[in-house]
Amino acid sequence: MAKINQRQMKQAMKKMGISQSEVPNVTEIIIRTRDDETVITNAQVICIDMNGSRSYQITGTEIVRPLSSSSEAIGPQIPEEDIALVISQTGCNRERAVEALEATDGQPAEAIIKIVSE
Repeated sequence: MAKINQRQMKQAMKKMGISQSEVPNVTEIIIRTRDDETVITNAQVICIDMNGSRSYQITGTEIVRPLSSSSEAIGPQIPEEDIALVISQTGCNRERAVEALEATDGQPAEAIIKIVSE
């Protein structure tokens, strides 16, 4: 397969009215639906503008967690469903999940990464 000349590609895109740029300093993306939310950590986001219409391309580490209308909490800030998510994704015990959530200010994605990387 022939190697694509990046300069020629950018010129062709410009002629078609297409531009792209990276969105700087993105730490995480949350896509929330009625039933769950998808958290994408270590996110890289590219904005593609086609004649005023914007699209976003997102890459990163994905974690899906269910939303619950009745959210019990352990302490003042750690929802029960976040603890359950950390346990289900890492296989750790409840105590370890709570410790990791407390250490990461209640951020389940970060807590999972912390446990998995240890």
